[in-house]
Amino acid sequence: MDGGLTVVTNPTVNVRLTSTISSFEVQQRFNRGITLANLKGRLEMVVGVSPSCMDLELFSVSDKFMQKMDDNEALLGSYPVDDDCRIHVIDRSGGQLGEFTDVSKVEKFELTNEAYDKRTDTARSFMKKKRFSQYNEEEMAKKKAELAAREEEQKAAANAISVGNRCKIQVPGQPTKLGTVMYVGPTDFKTGHWVGVKYDEPMGKHNGTVEGKQYFECENKYGGFVKPLSVTVGDFPEEDYGLDEM
Repeated sequence: MDGGLTVVTNPTVNVRLTSTISSFEVQQRFNRGITLANLKGRLEMVVGVSPSCMDLELFSVSDKFMQKMDDNEALLGSYPVDDDCRIHVIDRSGGQLGEFTDVSKVEKFELTNEAYDKRTDTARSFMKKKRFSQYNEEEMAKKKAELAAREEEQKAAANAISVGNRCKIQVPGQPTKLGTVMYVGPTDFKTGHWVGVKYDEPMGKHNGTVEGKQYFECENKYGGFVKPLSVTVGDFPEEDYGLDEM
């Protein structure tokens, strides 16, 4: 029986790649059986240097210079390349560090909003033709007019409501509530006209304070804000819920 030692070498090697034209370091795996000429062809896709202008240097795992890799016919595996060694690519064409990553040096194409609006091959032009959303001028103008008219109605309704009025609150999807008007006017939490109400029952959301600002006072869960058109003022006596009964 032969007592000799057999050395098995991994057919591929994982190396770190750096270059004179980039500050980035990347990792790539290569077959040890390819020639240096073939390796340079693959490195061109990684570092952007033409193989004809490429010199290679091999560094150890600890980044100590080992040797130049200058025989294009030699196999990668003929060099002492181990996993995590570094192959440094030198660009002899005169490329400078950061040449392909410093976008501040790139001339930018700029187009004014007016010029862009006149083009017919843009996404904006397409959406205008299809009358999408904000690019449908007629629809947007109609919505704007409807909102303005609705807000005028809310304002008129608010002017007819006074603090202290008894009221009935009817909001779609919610039960009818009775209460007392405690506040009428604008708020900081939303635009428009609002009415603050103290409900007869704990069917509210707060105690008259919203987002740290007090608009009126009431017990917690008895306060709420609604739009004026949801409020009907009138003679709505407060229910005693049988509290006087024995």
